[in-house]
Amino acid sequence: MIEILNPGELARARETGALVAHVLQTLKARSTVGTNLLEIDRWARDMIEEAGAESCYVDYAPSFGRGPFGHHICTGVNDAVLHGLPHDYALADGDLLTLDLAVSLAGIAADAAVSFVVGDARPPGSLALIEVTERALSAGIAAARPGARVGDVSHAIGSVLTGAGYPVNTQFGGHGIGSTMHQDPHVSNAGRPGRGYELRPGLVLALEPWVMADTAELVTDPDGWTLRSATGCRTAHSEHTVAITDDGAEVLTLPAAAGLPG
Repeated sequence: MIEILNPGELARARETGALVAHVLQTLKARSTVGTNLLEIDRWARDMIEEAGAESCYVDYAPSFGRGPFGHHICTGVNDAVLHGLPHDYALADGDLLTLDLAVSLAGIAADAAVSFVVGDARPPGSLALIEVTERALSAGIAAARPGARVGDVSHAIGSVLTGAGYPVNTQFGGHGIGSTMHQDPHVSNAGRPGRGYELRPGLVLALEPWVMADTAELVTDPDGWTLRSATGCRTAHSEHTVAITDDGAEVLTLPAAAGLPG
């Protein structure tokens, strides 16, 4: 299903996006050396419930997971890049942490992710991984405009990732979003320009470049959810929800939209 949101629904999407940005940035600031992943999940739950919203993950049970997910946020550490199931782990200095959050407020969902290094240590290559996903995300957003095709967005993202020397996995990528978290169209992190669904005002997309340092192969943890790099290398993931407007793409999950620094 592909939804085109009307002006009233887009206004609600902005509110949801601002909430997602606020929660993510608050959790990022609170995630320090010694913080337990289960604490992060509890903090996310409390903030979401206080806002009168719902996590899109608690009851999430797709065919590829061992569902329901049962937690409020995805927490991936180091080699865990997608669907990181919160568990009893205390963050260490230099850990590369990815927080991925999808929330529904007033019937409209928004989805975003941020990767960052915890503490003062800066293990080799970690900041470069993060930076390339952020740069690829910016390229995808710039390509997302009325009349463009999904392939144009995928090509823009993939060109940055491969241009920096990283292999690209196309099993998981961006997606449409609206009254539900995951909708068509699928937005791969590599693609051919000029192909696929034509973007139009009112379409909302979650764009999410992610990379693994030296492989394109994923493995699944025994928990049935957490996806890791097959080689144990570090990973990073950046994501924003954007609305296609007459003028281009409006980013709904920018930290600035929540009155917070980036």
